[in-house]
Amino acid sequence: MQHFQALVIGSGQGGTPLAKKLANSGQTTLLVEKRWIGGTCINDGCTPTKTMIADARKAFIIQNGYKWGIYVNNYTIDFEQIRERKDKVVQQFRNGSQKGLEHTPNLTLVFGEAAFTGDKTITVTNSKGEQETYTADKIFINTGAQPVIPDIEGLKQTPYYTSTTLLDAPYVPPHLVILGAGYIGLELGQLFKRLGSEITIIERGSRLLQHEDEDVADVIQQALQEDGIRIFTNTNVLKVTAPDEAEVNLTVQQNGRQLQIEGTHLLVASGRAPQTKQLHPAAAGIATDERGFITVNEYLETNVPGIYALGDVKPGPAFTHISYNDYIVIAHNLLNNQRVSIHDRPVPYCMFTDPQLGRIGYTEKQAREKGFDIWVTTMPMTHVARAIETGETRGLMKAIVNKADNQVIGAAIAGTEGGEVMTMLQLAMMGKLTWQQLRETIFAHPLYAESINNLFLQLEDK
Repeated sequence: MQHFQALVIGSGQGGTPLAKKLANSGQTTLLVEKRWIGGTCINDGCTPTKTMIADARKAFIIQNGYKWGIYVNNYTIDFEQIRERKDKVVQQFRNGSQKGLEHTPNLTLVFGEAAFTGDKTITVTNSKGEQETYTADKIFINTGAQPVIPDIEGLKQTPYYTSTTLLDAPYVPPHLVILGAGYIGLELGQLFKRLGSEITIIERGSRLLQHEDEDVADVIQQALQEDGIRIFTNTNVLKVTAPDEAEVNLTVQQNGRQLQIEGTHLLVASGRAPQTKQLHPAAAGIATDERGFITVNEYLETNVPGIYALGDVKPGPAFTHISYNDYIVIAHNLLNNQRVSIHDRPVPYCMFTDPQLGRIGYTEKQAREKGFDIWVTTMPMTHVARAIETGETRGLMKAIVNKADNQVIGAAIAGTEGGEVMTMLQLAMMGKLTWQQLRETIFAHPLYAESINNLFLQLEDK
C-alpha cells in the first residue's frame, strides 16, 4: 500500500492540470487514468467532433458554392481521410498532455480502473488484472460521464452507435436515425448530413433546445431543416428492431398516433450519466444523488472532508470549461488559502451547429421568472453587415438587459462565429458595461462583433 499527499482519479480537463498543480506545489501526487489521458473532451468529445465538424463545413461550402458564384461539378468525400485527420489531432493533444504529466516532478501516473475500498483508500486494477492499493490525504474525483442507454424494447438486441463509437464508424451511414436532440445529437446530425447521410432526429420534448428561448431554438431548428434534416418532436420511441445489418426500424408514438421510422443506422444520444458505478464511492462514505452524481458543496468538497469532485461526475453544467474552472477553484482554495465558490459563476457555452449558438447568462424566460425588469433586444443576422457580405445570414442576436442598472444579464448569439460574439458580451457582463457603452463602443469594421452596436441601438429610445 502506497501513500500520497494527493490522489487524482481521472485525467480530464480538470484532473490533469490539478494533478500537475498539486505536484508542482511539492505534494506527492498520484494520477490514475483507466483509459487515455485527456478525458472525454480530447478523446471522444470536443477535439474529435469539432475537427470533423470543420471538415463537414468545408463540404457544405463546396456543396453550396453556387450561392457565391462558385461551381464544383464533381467532388468526393473521403471519410477514411477525415477519420485519420481526426485521429491525428486527438493523438497530438493526448500525447502532448501525457508528456507534460510524465515530466512533472512529484507526479506518478498510473493506468487502471480505480475503486474505493475504504476511507481515502482506492484499489487500482490494470489491464492485466493486477491490483495495487493507494491511500492519500486528499482525493480528487474527475471520472466524467458516459452515454446513457435508455430502456427501449429491442434496443439491447439492436446494433447502435453512441457519440463515442460513431466517430470511428467505418463509413458514412446512409440513413442515420438519432435518438435525442441535445447538443450532441444536433451537432453529429448536421455533421453527418453534410458528409452524405440522410438524418432523422427523434426528440421526446415539444421542441428542440428546451432550455433556450423559443425564438432562439426556432432559428436552429429552421437551419437544420433547411439542411434537409428530418425532425420529429413530441415523439416517444416504443420499439426498435433491426431486420438486418443495413436496416433499423423504429416504432414511435407522436401526438397519440403510432408511426414507423426506418433507417440504416441508429445513434443513441439521449444524455449522459456519471461514471461512478465502478468507482464504488459508498465504500468511502461519499454521497451521491439519485442519478449517481457525486454531490459537492460550493467549494467542490464532498460530504467526506478532504475528498473533492470536479467535472461531469458532479451535478451541474457538463462543459469542458466548467471542469477546468473547477480545477482553478480547488487550486485557489487549497493552495492559496482562498474561499472561491462555484456559486453564481458565469456559465458560457457554445453549440457547434451551423449556425453556432453562443450563450451566456439568463435567457429571457429565466430573467422574467427571476423577477428582473428587463429590456429584450433582438436582431436577425440578415441585418448584420458581415453576415450579408459573407452570404451567411442564418440566425439572430439576442440580449437581455436589466433596467435597474442598464447592464446585460444574458445573451444568445445564433449565427456564424456566434460563440466568439457571445464571448464579447460575456466580457462586457464581467466588466459591468452598460448597454449604452456597448452601443457606442468602437469595434473594427466589418466584424461580426461590430453588430453589437446595432443590437443595442434598438434600445436607444428606452
